[in-house]
Amino acid sequence: MSTTSSLYQVVADLDKQVYPPIQSNPIQFNSITSNLPNSFPYPTANDADNPILQNYHAFRITGIPQTLGYIPNELITTFPWPSDTWAINTTPTNKTITLLTPPTATASTRTAILFPTLQQLASHGILRGWRNETFPLYGPDGTAILEIERAASALFGIVTYGVQMLCYTDDKVSNTPHLWIAKRSSLKQTYPGMLDTTAAGGLSTGLPPREAIMREASEEAEIPEELLRKEIRFVDRISYFHVKKESVGGIGMVELLQPEVEYLYELRLGKEVVPSPADSEVEDFRLWGVKEVKKALGEGRFKPNSAVVVVDFLLRRGLLDGNDEDERIRVRLHRELPLPVVDHEVGRV
Repeated sequence: MSTTSSLYQVVADLDKQVYPPIQSNPIQFNSITSNLPNSFPYPTANDADNPILQNYHAFRITGIPQTLGYIPNELITTFPWPSDTWAINTTPTNKTITLLTPPTATASTRTAILFPTLQQLASHGILRGWRNETFPLYGPDGTAILEIERAASALFGIVTYGVQMLCYTDDKVSNTPHLWIAKRSSLKQTYPGMLDTTAAGGLSTGLPPREAIMREASEEAEIPEELLRKEIRFVDRISYFHVKKESVGGIGMVELLQPEVEYLYELRLGKEVVPSPADSEVEDFRLWGVKEVKKALGEGRFKPNSAVVVVDFLLRRGLLDGNDEDERIRVRLHRELPLPVVDHEVGRV
């Protein structure tokens, strides 16, 4: 298997085939992603036509004319959803769960109506790892229609947003960049001990991507704020539909749908600037060449959504094999999502 083939599988493993790629694209995907019908209309088909989505109820809100997420059937049948707050339709061709809100509801009203359900999910042991940090949920018109506890976002299958940054140095001997790779603390709640980008984080309510990544880089890697403001550059926005198997309390193993959008930034560092762990989230940083990075990717040592960021870096710089699979990776990294998505102001490019 070529290097690019193995890196394509890194991307494919993260971006499971919930929705096939755009049908007008001539690229033929290999057996990794051919397990779903290629005739599935993208992206406006009835959910009932998709065999994977048969395992989920579409999450909707009164007055919002579009599906906003996907909740596993097991969660629908196991948890006692309050009937004064939720309407559940179990018709096989139209499985939905709708948050009941007044026609004039504001974002804060919807947030307040949703909150008791989140508390009950937590008390039942279903919602774990409460962070007291909220993610915005956007409607079709691009406005935030409510805020949801970050730890609950995967249970509801909504689109979440994040920021990631790779710092690198230019190696004059090899004429290729060396990347500053972080190793996550073994005490992290998620993906302990795995490799990561230089800095990363979720995009919380009210925080623009550029400000978010500068905060993360300062807090996690002790990179000077003045340098960040002057030199950091936005380079790409990737999107994918991740299917993650997770043990949900009281239910067992459940496949959670996690559509994600990541804003990617880069920062070239001189030898005088060395990232250093500033908190307990990062164990250390190591400066690796492309060969070492590719090896770690192939061994599955990177956190999944950080692995695809590294692949994107290699792809944009022409550091893959340069064959047809490069384009397959490019398509897979920029999946059109079948849910409302907004474009944030990214700052300097």
